[in-house]
Amino acid sequence: MIDPLVSVLLPVRNGEPFLGAAMDSILRQSFGQWELVVPDDGSSDDTPRILADYARRDGRIRIVSPEGRGLVSALSTGLAACRAPLVARMDADDISHPRRLELQLRFMEENPDVGLVACGFRHFPRPGVRVGMRSYEVWQNTLLTHDLVLRDLYVESPFVHPSVMFRKEPVLNVGGYADPGWCEDYDLWLRLAAAEIRFARLPDLLFFWRDRPERLTRTAPAYSAASFRACKAHYLKRGFLAGVSEVTLVGAGREGRAWMRTLAEVGIGVSRWIDADPRKQGRLLHGAPVLPPGTDELSGKLLVTVGTRGAREGIRSWLAGRGLREGVEIVCVT
Repeated sequence: MIDPLVSVLLPVRNGEPFLGAAMDSILRQSFGQWELVVPDDGSSDDTPRILADYARRDGRIRIVSPEGRGLVSALSTGLAACRAPLVARMDADDISHPRRLELQLRFMEENPDVGLVACGFRHFPRPGVRVGMRSYEVWQNTLLTHDLVLRDLYVESPFVHPSVMFRKEPVLNVGGYADPGWCEDYDLWLRLAAAEIRFARLPDLLFFWRDRPERLTRTAPAYSAASFRACKAHYLKRGFLAGVSEVTLVGAGREGRAWMRTLAEVGIGVSRWIDADPRKQGRLLHGAPVLPPGTDELSGKLLVTVGTRGAREGIRSWLAGRGLREGVEIVCVT
């Protein structure tokens, strides 16, 4: 058997409805020197039979049994079984464009300094995709450079996990997949960023992400808004907010107050709020003054916590006009 150049890692649990279509999209790839590693996380439907049938027909497909139960265990077992230096993620209900592996592999070969490359993605089926997910799609597809990814690293997860290809060695070097109680992929991106691994994204539309009510990102507690805030606060305290005891929050709304509670859990207080609502200005909110955007009191570290869709760019422009730099004095966390 020829050694694979790319290992496709596809964990599955009860994937019967869409598994065949997902695997067919890998079999149709224009690049063929791959292996497909499939950890079956205790499926109780027809998934084992489907996998066995595909494995009989194509020797590049290997089924492995996770050491434990759950997605992180399946990912860790599967990653350990991957033989190639490059790993492309895939999920059992999504579709990869026929040239996805070819183009991502070419980019990684031409850019040895990059540790992870994503690609353009699109939700489907379109009629059921809500406004928020469409906005997330547009936002993420604009993060085309390493610097743009880092700028928005704490806004949301900057990559759709099953759309990425990464170098296996640096991922193992930062500890591989972990289960800290929040989303395992975002946790990995933040550890890779802290290790100064470079990111990239191909602008090409190469991945189709199925949006359905049962998707883990909609149902699992690890993907809740509170879990995301906890994850962000954990890594902010280790990086941007290292040694900081108080911050200024730009935004005194519901999201800002949620951030105040999350920061308190990691030992960081709020010294002041900045908010454009004149009804809030001049008041004390949880013991800290609410000041207008024109205030001169903008020293220290600032977190932008305004949850209103579309407000981020206007706030960035205002803060930049005050001479404040992202990643140095300010970080957007919504």
